[in-house]
Amino acid sequence: MIHIVFNTADIDALAKSFELDETLRGEIIQIKDDFAVGPIKDIFSSEGIEARKQWWREVLADGDYHGIVDDGSVEDDNKTVASLTEKLQSDPEEKIWIWAAQNKHDVSGYYWLMSQLKDFQGRIFILYLNNLPFINEKGNIFYPTWLHTIPAKEFVKAKKLARPITLSEFEIDPDEWNKLCNEDKGVRTLEGGKKLAQHDYNFYDTELKKFITSNWLSAHKIISTFLNKATNTTGDAYLLWRLKLILSSCDYDVQGEMKKMKDFEVKLKAAQPETEASPA
Repeated sequence: MIHIVFNTADIDALAKSFELDETLRGEIIQIKDDFAVGPIKDIFSSEGIEARKQWWREVLADGDYHGIVDDGSVEDDNKTVASLTEKLQSDPEEKIWIWAAQNKHDVSGYYWLMSQLKDFQGRIFILYLNNLPFINEKGNIFYPTWLHTIPAKEFVKAKKLARPITLSEFEIDPDEWNKLCNEDKGVRTLEGGKKLAQHDYNFYDTELKKFITSNWLSAHKIISTFLNKATNTTGDAYLLWRLKLILSSCDYDVQGEMKKMKDFEVKLKAAQPETEASPA
């Protein structure tokens, strides 16, 4: 059994459940990219793949994750899928369980991944935690939006949700993904179920600006506050990129080098006092 997750924190959370239920034990593989942002047009072609990599190079340039597109520190998701395909072809008994919680990151990753696995229908399972109640560490009912927030014992219960992705889903869901790809937008949000909506790249800008004040704040502080308080959020790398673009206007003061999040501070530009007109 191969488990697929979409967040680093999900790996440890799922692995802990293996100690409680040996039938769950299997290899855990993470899809690294965040397909909820960035270009996805022609995403399965060599041109589309390279266009997305180039976009990420520009987004991450000089920031906290500079260079990771090409330095080998992050596994190539396309190579991961090729490896999965090879394993499925070499072992007819192998199965894949795709774990997804109700958030745009997981759902976007699900669409991207399953669209490439149609040839293995019947062996690809989905565990989608869509509006399902779980019990947290304090014994209270909650509805997780992220897989890693579920206690290990709840993963054991969640395995009952595993079901094969149907032939109908293998027809409909890739079509839905292709439609999103052809819209050529930059931000995807989850409206409910598996329904994704798309927006322009500046979707988060208005909300992000609200956390820039008249006092000096580090970019790290502004982004952290946004992530803690905003209704719709995304990854910090994307937000840093958008913040740098916002600061290109003349409405803000910046001190330090606009590179990593802790390298510079930002505040609203102070109002300039009006000068009195000279007497005639």
